[in-house]
Amino acid sequence: MEIYTTGFFPILISMALWGVLHSLFASLTVKNKAAHFFGKYFYERWYRLIYNIIAVVTILPVLLLIASSSDQLLWNLTDPWNWVFRGIQVLSVIGLGFALLQTGSMIFFGLQQLITGQKPPAGQDLVTSGTYRWVRHPIYTFSLAILWFSPSFTLNSLAFALGATAYVLVGMIFEERKLVAEYGQIYLEYKKRTPALLPGLNIFSRNP
Repeated sequence: MEIYTTGFFPILISMALWGVLHSLFASLTVKNKAAHFFGKYFYERWYRLIYNIIAVVTILPVLLLIASSSDQLLWNLTDPWNWVFRGIQVLSVIGLGFALLQTGSMIFFGLQQLITGQKPPAGQDLVTSGTYRWVRHPIYTFSLAILWFSPSFTLNSLAFALGATAYVLVGMIFEERKLVAEYGQIYLEYKKRTPALLPGLNIFSRNP
């Protein structure tokens, strides 16, 4: 089976479109327009939750495309490597949970904003301990580890993994700019000493 007969390229394109839509709703321009159009009360209470719901709903067609498209197996690991990769995935799920708890899972999912009616205060303390001691974006690190350490990979799952990784790398650039704007020199110093995604590999340490 050739690559063009699988869902590889349609999935890549779908992931690119999803990434653009997701980034658009995360941009300050759209957020400011939403706050102006719907009012401060609606924005602070509902925007993050609706943003997450849109992200989940719009990724569903991509997952359906993956499941329904012709595919080709790339590799399927056997023991003991199968268990090694599964173990890394399990540890990554645990690490992801800790990272979310450190920055507030209720805030991340938009539930605190919905309950309290207030967005998280600007300038709150920068988290640099725990999982954030080793990398600046542990949520991305653990999510990508769960994705890439699957013991079984097909062309379609590879397309999804490549698209998701590209989205993370591009989105991280914009997130870094936002964090520098919010925390200033504190974040720049943290950025110098802490890698972005992989411990010991600080390729995103250049300051603007």
